[in-house]
Amino acid sequence: MDEKYPDQGAGDEGQNIYAERGVVSAPPTGDERVDGAVAGLSRLPGLPVEEHVAVLEEVHGRLRDILGELNEGRP
Repeated sequence: MDEKYPDQGAGDEGQNIYAERGVVSAPPTGDERVDGAVAGLSRLPGLPVEEHVAVLEEVHGRLRDILGELNEGRP
């Protein structure tokens, strides 16, 4: 139990955070490449937390590549 926030942590063991929050898909961006990259985030709920960083880095890398292409003037 946390003295500063007494309601947090009490009885949280074994709870499914995705069931509580719900998994929301991102709205379309209008760019299929961006939508495809962001769709990669949908893999997170089925993965152990230890594997989340790899997925996030992959999605970030794809988005960074897309921005680089746009910066170079490529559609």
